[in-house]
Amino acid sequence: MKAKILGIVLLMSLSTILVAQTKDNGSKKESRGPEKEMRMNDRGPARGLNLTDAQKEAFKASMLAMQKQIQPLKGELGEAEAHQKTLVTAEKPDIAAINKNIEKIGAIRVEMAKIKVKNHLDLRAQLTEEQRLKFDLMKGKMGHEKGEKGMRHNMQMQHEHAMN
Repeated sequence: MKAKILGIVLLMSLSTILVAQTKDNGSKKESRGPEKEMRMNDRGPARGLNLTDAQKEAFKASMLAMQKQIQPLKGELGEAEAHQKTLVTAEKPDIAAINKNIEKIGAIRVEMAKIKVKNHLDLRAQLTEEQRLKFDLMKGKMGHEKGEKGMRHNMQMQHEHAMN
């Protein structure tokens, strides 16, 4: 009897906590309006460059255009990577099909890299000499950070693949 009462009290306590957390999260989302917009302007390629309003608009338009180009490629890449898992885990793997799919994945990544570099150069062309120096320094740091994360991710994926 005591165990049932204790269980009910515990269940009610947990549900109260969950409801309270849900309400807190909801109020945080509502307060993200202009504040989030301001924080977004301080991140990414525009961070610390003291851009003019015209430059900010050009950066925003350029980034949006790039994302529109990259989004379908990300979908294709995801499909190709999923297909690769299917090919590799088949009962009788077809090495020719696996190699062909690897080349497809590589081609998609190359296309995405080309789009990103073109966007980077377009953004850079709109900057003053001083802004370009800062932009180039930031890009080097951002690439290094992403490189380390990417290496860790790849090593983890290889480890998981070896374990299976």
